[in-house]
Amino acid sequence: MTQAPTRPLRATLRLQFHKGFTLEDAVPLVPYFARLGISHVYASPLLRARAGSTHGYDVVDPTRVNPELGGEAALRSLVSALHGQNMGLILDIVSNHMAVGGSDNPWWLDLLEWGRLSPYGEFFDIQWHSPDPLMEGQLLLPFLGSDYGVALQDGTLPLRFDAWHGTFHVEHYEHRFPICPSDYGELLRVDAPLDAQQAEQLKTLADRFSTLSYQTDARSLAMPLKAELRDLVSDPLIAQAIEQHSKNYDSLTGEGFQRLHNLLERQSYRLASWRTAADDINWRRFFDINELGGLRVERPAVFEATHAKIFQLVAEGLIDGLRIDHIDGLADPRGYCRKLRRRVDSLSAGR
Repeated sequence: MTQAPTRPLRATLRLQFHKGFTLEDAVPLVPYFARLGISHVYASPLLRARAGSTHGYDVVDPTRVNPELGGEAALRSLVSALHGQNMGLILDIVSNHMAVGGSDNPWWLDLLEWGRLSPYGEFFDIQWHSPDPLMEGQLLLPFLGSDYGVALQDGTLPLRFDAWHGTFHVEHYEHRFPICPSDYGELLRVDAPLDAQQAEQLKTLADRFSTLSYQTDARSLAMPLKAELRDLVSDPLIAQAIEQHSKNYDSLTGEGFQRLHNLLERQSYRLASWRTAADDINWRRFFDINELGGLRVERPAVFEATHAKIFQLVAEGLIDGLRIDHIDGLADPRGYCRKLRRRVDSLSAGR
């Protein structure tokens, strides 16, 4: 789908960008493309994708131009070179899905941390209501290399404390599963030789985290509490006490196994083997790829959030046209195209 081009469309040339061929790398090639009669470069997706992506279709942050490709500054440099040759840019965009799992998609991690309290709960196509009472209100995460019980027994789901962000999570190789802050109270009630002031500060903060379970605005209330926790653990004795207490959740021990299991049972997700996805998954994927989650762009808030950077680039005259990847996966392809066309035409008229 392209807007009415500001430059005559004669011929396009596809460029596949990645960290080995960045936006700046394409700049010196522009005069050659112009001599060939190319009017528009057709670029692979340029928004922030999974680290090391060779194609860009696994977007993890649609609000930024991919820094591995040189970021927005490099994009502007390329567009300047194109405009200098009276050429334009057509961009491939991914509206149907984004990369999930791993540890690099902030929307996905927020969803796992807060479940239905997360504003990103409406971004992904999730069936929260399940005929299985054990799955009600939970997201099945088929990212484990083995059955859940085996992963616990093998110690491949260690509990981690991220002092830099003031958060707790469970790891499984490249995957990060956040712990909801309403459970931090339990994780901060340490048994360590702290002085009276340190102990009182940590206990008070633990109590405040525990009250989040009863708050409808728990997500917003948790933000300043995390900041306080970050400040507290700048004291190495407190940081060490928390790390030591986390060892009580070592699933290689009998008591630690049960503690960690109980903690995970309270989360908004249910960890499972990748083999269970075909039968039990309760959210839409791109085909059967667990690492690509479907987006609900038919919802206005999702449409605006996922396209904000694209619209900015169109409004500033950096993009002359769009190609939509796998539009057939959307709930309403025709409605999406009409809405996108109206917006792009409106933004282009003001250039």
